[in-house]
Amino acid sequence: MVRTVDGSVGEGGGQVLRYAVSTCALLGEELRVYNIRAKRNPPGLRPQHIAAIRAVAEVCDAYVEGLSVGSSTIFLRCRRPRAGRYSFDTGTAGSTALVLQSLLPVLCFADGECEVELRGGTNNPLAPPIDYIERVLLPALSKMGVRAELEIVRRGFYPRGQGIVRVRTRPIISIRPIQVVEAGIEGIEVFAYSCNLPDHIVSRMASTASELLKKSGFREVTLETEALRKGDPKNSVDPGTGILIVVRLDNGLLMGFDALGERGVPAEEVAKRAVREALDQLASGAPIDKHLADQLIIWMALAAGESRIRATTLTTHASTGITVVGDLTGAKFRTTELGPRGVEISCQGIAYTPR
Repeated sequence: MVRTVDGSVGEGGGQVLRYAVSTCALLGEELRVYNIRAKRNPPGLRPQHIAAIRAVAEVCDAYVEGLSVGSSTIFLRCRRPRAGRYSFDTGTAGSTALVLQSLLPVLCFADGECEVELRGGTNNPLAPPIDYIERVLLPALSKMGVRAELEIVRRGFYPRGQGIVRVRTRPIISIRPIQVVEAGIEGIEVFAYSCNLPDHIVSRMASTASELLKKSGFREVTLETEALRKGDPKNSVDPGTGILIVVRLDNGLLMGFDALGERGVPAEEVAKRAVREALDQLASGAPIDKHLADQLIIWMALAAGESRIRATTLTTHASTGITVVGDLTGAKFRTTELGPRGVEISCQGIAYTPR
């Protein structure tokens, strides 16, 4: 049976496509997605979406139709994910983190170990930085039984990208549910990074963020900076900078809040943006940040049992994921708005095991 997904549902962007492709690849069901990115300008497939679909297709030895820039419809028929070494390139500064959102569930349920090299953007606007995936998402997924490691080999910024990320996974046969509705804060880590820019930029970002967080009552704040220059193998081909604030919780999980630098925007303002985002979300007391809630949806659906998380807010990405993944898998999601305390998301998973 061919499963059909309307790409204009919910947020009507790439999230619909990423979740639909991953889910049907694992379920072994044929998939047709139409109205792809209908609510974006321009609509249709962009290079990074094509890269994500091609990556899943190669790992799953799939038959695919409709993979071209601007295409509004695709068809996909996948086999079981295969172990091996793979290399995928967005061909642009397209987000490697978003490609990985589609690819990681497929890799983890392959029939053996996988090693993947992704090329493209590592730190992009409108996408979680790859540092967030490494420092926040993967530790959360490890609690659910996922065995994955990530290495940032070279950073990649707009416009040329050319970043390199290596991911290694070991096979799993099931996902444990996650239960995270309360947690206390143990400390905060501020990580400021830059490439091909003066070293004082990361110092100013880090110190500004630290001062603002301490003024807001957080005493345990540690600083880490990374200022890469020509000659460092991790240095990007284009200049770029950003900041990631990581909150350590007493349950072993982490929360993340980031901001990306822009030409003409002072380092202090970039830091203030990240701190504002952190303080706004932390005010709810919820232990799951909004990006992590987005990313956990498919894993909760696949888990063997009931998952419950309390997130700072329900984004359109998360609600779209709940709609798409819930419909395709049959997993039962429930969301409960808690006012200033955020939102609780529960899911009775389908106890997925590889075909």
